[in-house]
Amino acid sequence: MTVIDANGLILGRLASIVAQRLLSGEEIDVINAERAVVSGSPVTTLSKYQTLRKKGSKEKGPYFPKRSDMILRRTVRGMLPYKRSVGRAALGRLRVYVGTPAELSSVNAETLERAQKRRLSTIKVVEVGKISQQLGAKK
Repeated sequence: MTVIDANGLILGRLASIVAQRLLSGEEIDVINAERAVVSGSPVTTLSKYQTLRKKGSKEKGPYFPKRSDMILRRTVRGMLPYKRSVGRAALGRLRVYVGTPAELSSVNAETLERAQKRRLSTIKVVEVGKISQQLGAKK
């Protein structure tokens, strides 16, 4: 089992690396999902996520999550062939947490060098926790 700390990591890069590892058979736990960042203007980013959230209907979907852990999980799902058995099995090996749960507090969490925020050419970023707050999540 691998534990990845999402603090300061770019959401899309983190999700693509996690998806590759899940398809290779690893079990991955991602902690601090609310601290991952999305690059771009905060106003534009928040409006895009609000548009995604309001799309569809309650009866038919598509259903887009409010909570930050579920937003990260949904982003990883989009990079997997989740409608096939291989992708479903890979997604089953993923666990995403808001904060650090007690059972993982003693484990050394890995940080992904290729997904760090300092590699961006822009300083405009917004945390996933802020996006989730704007969408109406309770945490």
